[in-house]
Amino acid sequence: MIKQERPKDECGVFGLYKHPEAAKITYFGLYALQHRGQESAGISVNRGVDDAIFSHKGMGLVPEIFNMEDLERIEGGSAIGHVRYSTTGDSVLTNAQPFVANHRHRSYAVAHNGNLVNAHILKEELEEQGSIFQTTMDSEVFLHLFIKNLIKGDYESAILKAVSKIEGAYSMVLLTCKGEIIGIKDPNGFRPLALGKLNGHYVLASETCAFDLIQAEFIRELDPGEIVIINEDGIRSIRHPKAAEHKSLCIFEYIYFARPDSTIDGKNVYEMRKAHGRRLAQEAPVEADLVMPFPDSGNYAAIGYAKESGIPFEMGMIRNHYVGRSFIQPTQSMRDFAVRVKLNPVRELIKGKDIIIIEDSIIRGTTAKTRVKALRELGVKKVHMRISCPPHKFPCYYGIDFSSKGELIAAQKSVEELRDYLGLDSLHYLSIEGMLEASGVKNPEQNFCKACFDGNYPVAFDPNFTKQCMG
Repeated sequence: MIKQERPKDECGVFGLYKHPEAAKITYFGLYALQHRGQESAGISVNRGVDDAIFSHKGMGLVPEIFNMEDLERIEGGSAIGHVRYSTTGDSVLTNAQPFVANHRHRSYAVAHNGNLVNAHILKEELEEQGSIFQTTMDSEVFLHLFIKNLIKGDYESAILKAVSKIEGAYSMVLLTCKGEIIGIKDPNGFRPLALGKLNGHYVLASETCAFDLIQAEFIRELDPGEIVIINEDGIRSIRHPKAAEHKSLCIFEYIYFARPDSTIDGKNVYEMRKAHGRRLAQEAPVEADLVMPFPDSGNYAAIGYAKESGIPFEMGMIRNHYVGRSFIQPTQSMRDFAVRVKLNPVRELIKGKDIIIIEDSIIRGTTAKTRVKALRELGVKKVHMRISCPPHKFPCYYGIDFSSKGELIAAQKSVEELRDYLGLDSLHYLSIEGMLEASGVKNPEQNFCKACFDGNYPVAFDPNFTKQCMG
């Protein structure tokens, strides 16, 4: 199996408290969050029957897993949902979320976005105390800690004790045996988690685009370290016992992961990407006939670059929206085909032209190299590439799938070496300073995690840790 060129986020989460069509609405919420995970999906529902939780999970895309009969079967009550992409963990149904645990005739379910950097340590401790694990997921580690500390239904105390033990990135939704929905955000606020309301029913989602689809009202983002407990008494907010000095929202959410129609921490993703493109045009001007993205990743930064530079924006490559998920590619010719089938050039538009390609990132470089070669073969005169973020030089341990330096081509080659490797006439990345200033956020150094660019990790981790347990 060929390694994916594009970076992948771990997952997206959704939760809805006591709605008569909770499963169906959760289905549409997951549909809106499909970009955050295309490997598996699941919905868990508490219908207020015998403290039980009913689940339906599967491998593949949301519409491939659920049909109307499935949703009717688990309908009612409160629901949480999850879309997943795994990295080193097994891509099997056992690891699909939400993860459900049964304890003393009561059920609990959790859906998690992020990565616990001390999960391997906690798992070993729990196993020594007699815990039996069913999956390789760090989400299960959290649920074991929660249930271990659960005394007479005191969810608040159990959660505070559990989160005091875990470290890393996590935005979670927890479904209890009584139908309560609990949203949990780590004290650094690595991953987004938003609160909304649908006809009087509270809803949680990784991104606000899910609220738009189900026509829910956006209320606010959860604060870093905030825990919200939603039950029949309304909503109550408590705080993580370990407060972080600064927020560490993953800035790559704005650059690549989040949908452009989402708003995260008060900033619209579409506008942020355009701002990065404008700053990139200021930092790296070059003469050319047109500006174009490799769709869809570079679209919005390309609009900003074109507007700032005055060079026309064109869609020189057309994306095939009907390409399915990755498949086994046993030969080099099939690998090349897999890259080409997703994008096809508009020959008449780009032949004989000097072009500027805007990309949001270069991770492993193999796809970009193939595409640049194809452009040359079509008769493009000059190919300049501009990247709307700094070079990825350091692994991510907080929920993105480049977990080793060897996977990152910018860690192995200088910009000049990478330019030659890709076959470009020029290559320029947005500077870290430019990225932060273009964000429009006050004190950006104290608001974002940018460890994949500068190696400054907000949460310490075991240097030998290799992502054994992934959310």
